[in-house]
Amino acid sequence: MLVPALMFIALVVAAVASLGTPLITSVATTFHVSLDSAQWTLTVALLSGAVATPVLGRLGAGPHRRATILATLAIVVVGSALTVLPLPFAGLLIGRAAQGVGVGLTALMMGVARDHLPEERSTATIALISVVSIIGAGVGYPLTALLTEIGGVRAAYGFGLFVTAVAFLTAWRSIPAAPEGRSAHVNVAGALVLAGGLFLVLFLAGQRSLWSRHLAVAVILAVVAVLLLCLWTSSELRSKAPLVNVRAVRHPAIAGANIAMLVGGSGMYLLLTLITRYAQTPHSAGYGFGLTTFAAGLVLVPFSVLGFVAGKLTPRVRTLIDAPFLLTGSAVIVGGGFVLFATARSNLAELLVAMSVLGFGVGSFSAAMPGVILAVTPKSETSSAMSFNYVVRSVGYSLGSATGGLVLATGTDTGHLFPNDHAYTTAALVGIAAMAVTALTATALARHRPPEINPTAATASVPSQGRSSR
Repeated sequence: MLVPALMFIALVVAAVASLGTPLITSVATTFHVSLDSAQWTLTVALLSGAVATPVLGRLGAGPHRRATILATLAIVVVGSALTVLPLPFAGLLIGRAAQGVGVGLTALMMGVARDHLPEERSTATIALISVVSIIGAGVGYPLTALLTEIGGVRAAYGFGLFVTAVAFLTAWRSIPAAPEGRSAHVNVAGALVLAGGLFLVLFLAGQRSLWSRHLAVAVILAVVAVLLLCLWTSSELRSKAPLVNVRAVRHPAIAGANIAMLVGGSGMYLLLTLITRYAQTPHSAGYGFGLTTFAAGLVLVPFSVLGFVAGKLTPRVRTLIDAPFLLTGSAVIVGGGFVLFATARSNLAELLVAMSVLGFGVGSFSAAMPGVILAVTPKSETSSAMSFNYVVRSVGYSLGSATGGLVLATGTDTGHLFPNDHAYTTAALVGIAAMAVTALTATALARHRPPEINPTAATASVPSQGRSSR
């Protein structure tokens, strides 16, 4: 039952962290707050997940991985309970922050799979874990939207409490202890500096009004964020117990993969938001389909289904094609989804086709990504290496969301509530450019494919190409 347990836990933490997406309007109504304030139910989960992921990744590389997983799930369960209880809005935000911490468990699930499954089985399982962490939003979106329409926002969050409790019990029964001989120390000071830098990056990415109304403040905060991240990098290089092995991250394969994830993730999330927003735009705007929240959630079903199919197929294709080439092909597929959206969106069926293409591309991209990183990563560093990749993904998603909002805001005429139709085409062209950069980066990885290391190595460092050999 280990494989189903790992995938179920990864699916639950991803779905619960994304619960804020379809509930923003309902939260604003229920708690009598503005839509900008309600948006923080999504932003705070993203922030806490980005900060917690590298910390959990480092803890997961040590001997107390099982305890770390259980303790994190317990935090998520408590946070889920806070979202259900009749507390003020601040209590809901605290609960959502606790739920977001669970996002960091995805990399630990990969570490468990790599340690306790045969190599061929672990490769396929890690690919599926990566995929379900993406499609979790597509699974949770329509269900929570339906529950909100039936029983209100508390009913939707009650669903989150139920599934997180089941995930905790599943982990209690199924997750084995880490192999002996592991050690891990958390650089607390480094974690705090990283938290500050990531908070500012994600905050600035999501606050478009700050850039338009208080540009000087936004620039100052951006400079502070860069300084904090530079300070963190310097401290990590000097630390004997780094939170993230920065020297390993500089390895050409891992650095290239993270660049592809940053740019590709921003493009993928951009198209996802464009399609869902376009589908919900009322007919009075001159375009759009005026779908309800629940109906718009159903538009994500093809995304999840095709993403899962791609995740199942990718490990088999991986035996014939190198992972970097799979990343290239996946980026091209997502680019094709942008082309479809840019040229054909006059009826709902065309939107569903574009969403299906996006899901297949995202699924194959997500399934291929671990293969690039883990090929040059020791088993003991699996959780840490993948956790950094997920932090990069979170930043990429935030940039994609901010880019879409900026382009659409620029295309909104004065006095109008909705952007003009051409703004969506412009945003799609930006996405095509992002996926082209992603494809080129992945192709460069394929052309300069580094030699793989021995996956059973216990060292925490990634050998340089000069010392590595097949």
